[in-house]
Formats: sequence, C-alpha cells, structure tokens
Amino acid sequence: MPDFDSIPRMTIGHGPTPLEAMPRLSQAVGCNLYIKRDDCTGLGAGGNKTRKLEYLVAAARDEGADTLVTIGGLQSNHARQTAAAAAKCGFVCELVLEDVAGTPKQDYYNNGNLLLDRLFGANIHPVVEGEDGVVVADQLMARLAEAGRKPYLIPVGGSNEVGSLGYVRCAHEILAQITTQNIQVDQIVHASGSAGTQAGLLAGLIAAGADIPVLGIAVSRDTEAQQALVQALLEKTLQYLGLDPALATGRVVADGGYFGEGYGITTPATLEAVKMCARVEGILLDPVYTGKGMAGLIDKCRSGVFSSGQNILFLHTGGSPGLFAYRELL
Repeated sequence: MPDFDSIPRMTIGHGPTPLEAMPRLSQAVGCNLYIKRDDCTGLGAGGNKTRKLEYLVAAARDEGADTLVTIGGLQSNHARQTAAAAAKCGFVCELVLEDVAGTPKQDYYNNGNLLLDRLFGANIHPVVEGEDGVVVADQLMARLAEAGRKPYLIPVGGSNEVGSLGYVRCAHEILAQITTQNIQVDQIVHASGSAGTQAGLLAGLIAAGADIPVLGIAVSRDTEAQQALVQALLEKTLQYLGLDPALATGRVVADGGYFGEGYGITTPATLEAVKMCARVEGILLDPVYTGKGMAGLIDKCRSGVFSSGQNILFLHTGGSPGLFAYRELL
C-alpha cells in the first residue's frame, strides 16, 4: 500500500470527530450503543461528504479546475456540502438537482439543504421530469467548457475511489479512538446510499488488518443491489490503494429491509428513530439517511439480532438540515 498521507488532500473539515457512548438510547433499546459523530465534521453544517470532498476538491485543484459540478436530489446533503466546500476553497459551484417523488412538499423546495445551497452561492439547475440528471450534468459540463470554464465533475454522493479515501481515513480514526478509549467494537452500523462511505470504511479496516463487521442499512435499494454497488466500489478503492481487490470477498454486508417505498420517503420507524434519538440523547438524525440507518439498528436490537453483550457503533453521517424540509411530518 502506498503512503496514504501522500495522497493529495485539502483539510476542510473538523477532526477527529467525537466517538461517544449513548447510555440512554442503549437503555431504551437493550444494546450497548456508541456513536461516531460525523455530523460534526464542521463544513456547512457537517456530514460524511466533507471527508470525501477533502480528496475530491484536492483532485479538482490539481486538475486546474475553477468550478465544481455535482448531482443529487433537491435535498441532497452531498450537494449542500459541495456548495460549502466550493465557497471555502474559491470554486464556482453548479448543482444539478432532481426532485424526489413521494416526499413532503410544504417546505421541500425552499428550506433545509436547498436553502443552504443558495446561501453558499451555488447555481442550481433543476432537472425536469423525464430528464436524466447525469445527462443534464454532462451537458452542463460541455457548456461550461465551451464558455472557457474548467469544470470538475463530482459523482453522486462523492462516491468514487477518490471520494472513498475520506472513509479510509475515518476507519483509521475510529481504530485509534477505540484503542485510546479501550472500547471493543463488535459491529459498525450506518446508513448506506451511494456506497462511498461503506466502501471506504471497509477498505480502511482491511488495510489496517481489522475485522470489525460493517453493516450498511440501505436507504434506497434492496439488499442485493446495495451489496453489489458497495462491492464494486470497495474493489476499486482497494486497487487504488495498491491492495488486492480479492480482500473484499465476504466483507460487504447490507440490509435493504428498512428503506420503505424509496429514497427520501420516510417510514414510521424512521420517524420514531429520529424522535427517539432527539429526545433521549439530544442527537439530530435526518429523515433520509441516518433516520433509516438508526431504525434498522433499533429493530435489530429489539429483535435480538444484536445482543445486550455486544458493543455497536453507529456512524452518524449527518443530514440534520434536511429535517427542516420534512417539518410537516415531524
């Protein structure tokens, strides 16, 4: 494996983020729970994408780019953090944003992440119904280049082998923290979407020789599809690090049983998890990602899949600004 610290990175987040116990939630659900607070990464209200953007923005800088372009839903946490990173690092930001069917609309178009995108100065390009956001982004890239700009395209969620490096770094951070705090972690659980967080975390654990299992609670796909997505990116990330992609075999575990009707559409269990964490721990989850991830964790504690003798670490990937877009449901 090459010297990881030699890979270009722009330090734009706060870290290391806290790793702390959740005693009152543990008591409520019957498992011993800890939380890794990547909602506290600092940039633009925080979240997991900040770690990915440290590597992606460095790559954009090294290619001589002056504009960051990315794609997401209208309430994308990734788009919001990309806009904040662009503002901090002196890039123009162009966001290609798609509406999401089935989401509450009273505040969806004017509040939450979308409000912050505008505050950070991003230019927003709505995708009209029937269009493909990736195609729209490609066309935008061509127009920007023709106008003399130097755009850099960041994929959905920042989830490629470059963005995943942020969670390779996070894995090392977690291992250092649990050693210092003398915690035996038996399982890591998090919300899994575009796959970069889970793939990077697994690559970091593999590189360190750590065998802690990682469970991704899928927020938009069935189990098989989510595992395939993570597997493919994990293999690419291992290759990028100079490691054997066969080391990914047997490491990817996802559960597609908690996302409900689709991406961004809440479930009763999601709303219960959001309210429970707020009321017993003072921790804000979101209705799209972390709420669904925590709903899965709580269900596995209640059903006995996780036992009272296990130490479970929940990776909080952020997203709390999205709460304001879902006010009518909360």
